[in-house]
Amino acid sequence: MNIGDATRGLFVPHLESTFQVSAGGELVFEATLIDVSPMGETVGPNGRRPFSLVLRGPQDAAPAQAIYRVDHQELGAMDLFLVPIGPDDEGMKFEAVFT
Repeated sequence: MNIGDATRGLFVPHLESTFQVSAGGELVFEATLIDVSPMGETVGPNGRRPFSLVLRGPQDAAPAQAIYRVDHQELGAMDLFLVPIGPDDEGMKFEAVFT
């Protein structure tokens, strides 16, 4: 997937689906897409409105913020900068922001 073409609408149908998160060719953890949120109305230079994704991994998933390979059965593979934003009752949450 060309991440430059990604829009919020592309991810919304995949809420609650599973993504594989890997680094260096090794699976780090599996995560569930739990939120796809708009981030304002300003359109960026690429014509896209900013949005964010929140993924939930296992409670013990606490890798550093970094670029990870994120793979989805239908969307394919993409490199995303994931930032750990803290745990909830079900696991550790990570955010990727698209501007």
